[in-house]
Amino acid sequence: MIVLKAAQQQLLGALQAVAGIVERRHTLPILANVLVRKTGDQIELTTSDLEIQVRTTATLGGDPGNFSTTVGARKLIDILRSMPGDQIVSLSASGSKLTLQGGKSRFTLQSLPAEDFPLVNEAADFGPAFSVPQKVLKGLIDQVHFAMAVHDIRYYLNGILFVAEGKALTLVATDGSRLALAAAQLEVDLPKQEVILPRKTVLELMRLLKDDKSTTEEGDAMIEMRFAGNQAKFSFSGMEFVTKLVEGKYPDYNRVIPKNHKNIITLGRQPLLSSLQRAAILTSEKFKGVRLNIEPGALKIASSNAEQEEAKEELEIDYDGPTIEVGFNVTYLMDALSNMGQEMVRLEMHDGSSAALITVPEQEGFKYVVMPMRI
Repeated sequence: MIVLKAAQQQLLGALQAVAGIVERRHTLPILANVLVRKTGDQIELTTSDLEIQVRTTATLGGDPGNFSTTVGARKLIDILRSMPGDQIVSLSASGSKLTLQGGKSRFTLQSLPAEDFPLVNEAADFGPAFSVPQKVLKGLIDQVHFAMAVHDIRYYLNGILFVAEGKALTLVATDGSRLALAAAQLEVDLPKQEVILPRKTVLELMRLLKDDKSTTEEGDAMIEMRFAGNQAKFSFSGMEFVTKLVEGKYPDYNRVIPKNHKNIITLGRQPLLSSLQRAAILTSEKFKGVRLNIEPGALKIASSNAEQEEAKEELEIDYDGPTIEVGFNVTYLMDALSNMGQEMVRLEMHDGSSAALITVPEQEGFKYVVMPMRI
């Protein structure tokens, strides 16, 4: 039976959309597979890691009738990538094998039964659905994702806080040493939600969501969201994305954000980032520390390492306040600046032992807090 027949790029695109969560090594071998369900000329592709499930539907040719199986997702993608984009490929089933054919190339792959594929047990009752432009959610995620913790024992930090209330959508991420917050005002009222999205979910949404250049004939590409007690469901661009939520109480982020810092400098984002990138070359591999000296008219950046090598940078600034000397992890500063697209940034300080606040003059919704370090 010919399960599907389509152009290589069409099949590859559908597979790549769902394969981001697939691990190459897994305790359950079948989780390395993609579930293929054929209903007429509609092909449904589903992947799962037991906590996240991604599904997309595509119209691909093939023999009439229904059929389902599972096959190695990465192997199939690797083979398709090696084929010409405009080539017509077919996937045929015979017994426990699937044959992928294109031109004079032929690949026979082992399959596993569809009924053995462990689908995520979806919540029976999701809350009310609401939609926001994909570009808005992607923009907010882009501005905060880098501040998520990685494998922190405080498991609730290994993700981002998602807060919807009124017309405001706010995302927050922190690893305990820095905090990023991005908020957007929407045109519609949102049902009140406060959930923690897991790190893997956040990274996968970043990959799949369309950017600000993506519009449909009706307008902006939208994403529909629904939440249950411990699950979230996202529907967008012909895809359905179900994920487990992180359980736990997120820290009170408002207490962390400095208020009323009086020493403020505004400068170009790219010149500051470039200076930090150069200074970072000669930082200690372990501590990645840089010293900032803020004085009237000048911002001086210095770094050194165990080999007694030094880097010094200086930027002209419009500042006439007190001299401040402070140390930071240079990676924390570069992460924030690299994920911003604005021309100017504002650095707000109190003294050399207090947290710094980085904001954007033309965007009130973004705040980045970074703790100082002793150098």
